[in-house]
Amino acid sequence: MAKIKKLCFVIMGFGKKTDLSTGKTLDLDKTYKNIIRPAVEKSGLKCVRADEIQDSGLIDKSMYALLMHADLVVADISTYNPNAIYELGVRHAVRPFSTIIIKEQEGTIPFDLNHSRIFHYAHLGDDIGVDEAERCQESLANMIESLLENNTIDSPLYDYIKDIEPPQLTKKEYQRIIGDLSDREDSIFAISERATHCMEESKFTEAAKLWQKAEDLVPNESYFIQQHALARYKSKVPTEISALTDALQIIERLDPDSETNDPETLGLTGAIYKRLWHVTNDKEYLKRAIDYYSKGFQIRRDYYNGENYALCLNIAASIDEDPEEKVFYKIAAKKARKEILGVLAYLLDEGENTESKNKWPYATLASCYFGLGDESNGNEIEKIFLSLTSVSWESETYFESKKILSELLKG
Repeated sequence: MAKIKKLCFVIMGFGKKTDLSTGKTLDLDKTYKNIIRPAVEKSGLKCVRADEIQDSGLIDKSMYALLMHADLVVADISTYNPNAIYELGVRHAVRPFSTIIIKEQEGTIPFDLNHSRIFHYAHLGDDIGVDEAERCQESLANMIESLLENNTIDSPLYDYIKDIEPPQLTKKEYQRIIGDLSDREDSIFAISERATHCMEESKFTEAAKLWQKAEDLVPNESYFIQQHALARYKSKVPTEISALTDALQIIERLDPDSETNDPETLGLTGAIYKRLWHVTNDKEYLKRAIDYYSKGFQIRRDYYNGENYALCLNIAASIDEDPEEKVFYKIAAKKARKEILGVLAYLLDEGENTESKNKWPYATLASCYFGLGDESNGNEIEKIFLSLTSVSWESETYFESKKILSELLKG
């Protein structure tokens, strides 16, 4: 008879989340797929993330049952996701040992956890470097194996207060609540994986339907709303204007007109308005694009928002009839690009190995060099960007913006 695998329950955010203490946006799915799951499976455990047991009406019961029953819990508290912090507290209350806390290396640690042992990793934002992923997989797997062998108390509650007994969950009750945790087609993780794959293949209409399904299951998850809006915007069906209008209605659920400091939401809203300008030549759309990109750049020094802000300023300079306004827009665009060069200066020190690099900062850096008239550096950085992307719509988007910029600078 095959030995039943021990179970690891992973509590963390998913999709792209911004750490408000650092302004850094992390793709937490990459942390799960490139570090946590491989390390857990290498240790011989079955790995289940919270969203994989998402089931209408059952998520709370399933979560509590897993927090009590799981042989191991890995809690990623990066970006201080409130759900993950709360679930970690529940785990510490019900199990004296077999809990691992991990976190991206930047940012502060909450006071109540700063005495706990925390496993740190380095995240590039959109991805995990190959070398870092391999290092973390090995180190985390070793930690898991040691933890399961020794049963050392890691819960502050059971460490500080002696002679208390953890609550018990009977096997019968656990099985009643959880049921079968085998792969299910309606799991959030499976839906988002299929949607991401469709995006990579430019199947945007199909992707939009999948992101809509994920959004329906988790209505307040900003990542699903953002991806739904992006897929709808890219679909161009039944017409491009109708798709863009629908995308605006979707992204407005995140209230980009409020005091939001999420660069993803602001950048996507700006992109939709910029595209509406190109389709309609309505100056109001261009003005709104500038406003959203400017906000995203000023709040978080976000390079994506910054370069698109500069590009929209160049467009505004090309169509404004007031000579003084033309000069103002051009100077503001130049100033923004120089600031972005400072933000992305670290890229020039990363060496020639491209395996662990994030592609989008290179696309932005190349655009900045071209915008400042530095063709030589622009071409060099562009080569790096193209070596990092294999998704057709990404390179097409880059070259479309480059063509627009080139034509503007000639004028």
